[in-house]
Amino acid sequence: MKRKLNIKPKSNAFKSIGFTLIELLVVLAIVTSLMMLAVPRYFASIEHAKEVTLKQNISIIRETIDKYYGDTGKYPESLQQLVDKKYLKSLPIDPVTEQTDSWLISLPPPDADGKTNGKVYDVHSGAPGKTAAGVPYESL
Repeated sequence: MKRKLNIKPKSNAFKSIGFTLIELLVVLAIVTSLMMLAVPRYFASIEHAKEVTLKQNISIIRETIDKYYGDTGKYPESLQQLVDKKYLKSLPIDPVTEQTDSWLISLPPPDADGKTNGKVYDVHSGAPGKTAAGVPYESL
């Protein structure tokens, strides 16, 4: 005996395929709430990374100036001279200003004869503003 299958399309078949507008709005509200928590921390971590990189770059330049002075007995005439004499591969970038030419240079103290021994004694950041701790970038 053969049975005949009676297949009727259900009227609710299309309702279960997608999401309702309410479900989408709830998901968007949850995602927005999570983004409101994450985004400020993200930008704060970027600023912290820039400060750490700046301190490291200043430390590297200062060590290189000291090594140059130890080798030659005088301070370099410019930061580019450290690159030319192969003490540095390239001049570090100030991560706050994103430039290599914004470094502030301090002159060396005069010798006993009253002459200056080079032109680059110390470096500081030329970036305006302050760190998250309230310290001016110029004094790092």
